[in-house]
Amino acid sequence: MSDGGKTFFGHPWGLATLFGTEMWERFSWYGLRAILATFMAASPAVGGLGMSEETAQAVVGVYGALIYLVALPGGWVADRILGARRSVFWGGFVIMLGHISMAIPVQGPFFIALGLLLIITGTGLLKPNISVMVGKLYPEGDDGRRDSGFSLFYLGINLGAFFAPIVVGWLAAGNRWHLGFGAAAVGMALGLVQYTLGRKNLRGKGDRPGEPLTPGERGRVLLWTALAVLAVVVVMAVWIWSGTFSLDTFTLIVTIVILAVPVAYFAYILLGPHELTADERSKMKAYIWLFIAAAIFWMIYDLAPSKLLFFAQNNTDLTLFGIPIQAATTQSFNPLFIMIFVPVFAALWLKLGNRVSTPQKFAFALLMVGLSFVVMALAASLAESGKVSVWWLVLVYLIQVFGELSLSPVGLSVTTKLAPAAFKGQMLGVWFIAVSVGDAVGGQTGRLSSVMSDTAYYLVLAAMAVVAGLALFMFVRRLREMMAEHHTPTMPPIR
Repeated sequence: MSDGGKTFFGHPWGLATLFGTEMWERFSWYGLRAILATFMAASPAVGGLGMSEETAQAVVGVYGALIYLVALPGGWVADRILGARRSVFWGGFVIMLGHISMAIPVQGPFFIALGLLLIITGTGLLKPNISVMVGKLYPEGDDGRRDSGFSLFYLGINLGAFFAPIVVGWLAAGNRWHLGFGAAAVGMALGLVQYTLGRKNLRGKGDRPGEPLTPGERGRVLLWTALAVLAVVVVMAVWIWSGTFSLDTFTLIVTIVILAVPVAYFAYILLGPHELTADERSKMKAYIWLFIAAAIFWMIYDLAPSKLLFFAQNNTDLTLFGIPIQAATTQSFNPLFIMIFVPVFAALWLKLGNRVSTPQKFAFALLMVGLSFVVMALAASLAESGKVSVWWLVLVYLIQVFGELSLSPVGLSVTTKLAPAAFKGQMLGVWFIAVSVGDAVGGQTGRLSSVMSDTAYYLVLAAMAVVAGLALFMFVRRLREMMAEHHTPTMPPIR
């Protein structure tokens, strides 16, 4: 199918619109992420917020966790109220406002906190629904072209993720933090402009909600939403007024709440009156173990914009091939390796077929992320005597990408495969909750730095990943029986 004979690499031209929107949205997201932790830990004398590195790590962890958690309500809003197309637009608009808020050159945390809240809200609307829009461009049964289209779409994600840390990191150098935040705002604005101009190419896809609320339901939703927001505002106001509020305690409470979400959800599925078949119950129990494994993986993997960024800033000689770079530039290593190795791993899994099971891929991913932190422990040990080469971080990110490409591409696939029939749609968001749990807990691991050296810190997290990976390998046969697993095609990772 083409748009009047005009195609985008053989795909509907609407893919070009969504490709560009997602590329610029990821530019803004990864650009901010590349400087956020170092900005928070910088002294107020140079425009920062003066947090400890441990507190900044916790805040970045909770921020990333909430970004993925709000994908669930964001998908619901599109399905019941706005439709996917308007959700993407308004999500991008709110994201842009968030970056503008952070770019305001006023000392203090108010506009930063407001900006992060707006970015979280906007991403919840945009992120899950733009992927839905890509799928809607293709007719039923056109699975091959749809998979190919998603591969191009994911290329846009990684292009934005690659260039953002380089550009934003360069602009923010010399403590020009708000200039870096402004660049992220410009990136999202460019995405909105081309999304609006390319609306006609979408040919009405996603214009209407799939199951719109009735007037009565709309009133109840507005009432409960308003009450929930009011309750949160009142609780936060009282807490701050009491003089007992602290960011460390706040991030810990948010982390506990995030941990409770999957516990409650899985309990609801397994213990609720849903009349699950024995096969569905068995698959869901197997999925819980894969969910835990994924959360452990993301707990370590998503320390890149906090713990590893601080290591780059404080402990490495920031030159590549004799060219000086910014600490933020190290955040470009990951998307670069993803773009290089996605075709390699896609060909590898195709060749291996069902000889390698999903639990084996997850186990290998855990071993890789554990190995990466063994390398980090060695680098941290050497850094005690002086700065080390930035090539240590290049090696760490290379090893981690091998793990990501073994776990992330099959995550959504296995989620939809193992979901009970009554939860097929809802379970798509559960995979992102695993990322949310991992990010939140990873942020809290910074507290270990007060009781152990960096070398010990990396080794403790590495040991957790390796033990979890070996445990998965030991129970591969049992998990495959519970899953009734057969080979499923894999796709590039959604990040």
